[in-house]
Amino acid sequence: MNISKIRFSFSALFACLVSVALFTACAGDASSAKDAAKDKVASAVNTAGDAATAAATAAKDAVAPVVPAGPTTTLKFEETEFDFGTVDQGEKVTHVYKFANTGSEPLIISNAKGSCGCTVPSWPKEPIPVGGSGEIQVQFDSKGKKNKQSKKVTITANTDPAQTFLTIKGEVNAPETDAAAANK
Repeated sequence: MNISKIRFSFSALFACLVSVALFTACAGDASSAKDAAKDKVASAVNTAGDAATAAATAAKDAVAPVVPAGPTTTLKFEETEFDFGTVDQGEKVTHVYKFANTGSEPLIISNAKGSCGCTVPSWPKEPIPVGGSGEIQVQFDSKGKKNKQSKKVTITANTDPAQTFLTIKGEVNAPETDAAAANK
């Protein structure tokens, strides 16, 4: 449920409660009806506020990758940036980033995400033991890209800080047929 639906539901509920409170106030003891209406409105506000908070938290949790709880360790990459040079549009570039668990706890990588759909990482799903090493393979697809490119991969693990960033960059040559066709 999105926030605008919650706000609309809250507004509708509030309007109903105010109507009931006014009707009750006209029909009987005005002071007790007003108190009852205030209690109902306060309850509705708390319920709607709790629902809005829960919805916002759920939305945040859906976006943010889960960071493993528990002890943290350290992660050391041989390199965090790779320049693939110049490629022709449509080529795929793959690079392997090697790393080691240099901490005192097993390393658990919970997520690796590229900055766009053209950058796809693959990472070890099993814990890396203390002193162990692993690899994260990143594939960049230059289809539809041109000129300078710089893409980020965000690694989320039981490290402090929880996120580590890798970069893959280079130059993509666009086909000259597009330029030649435009000049004709």
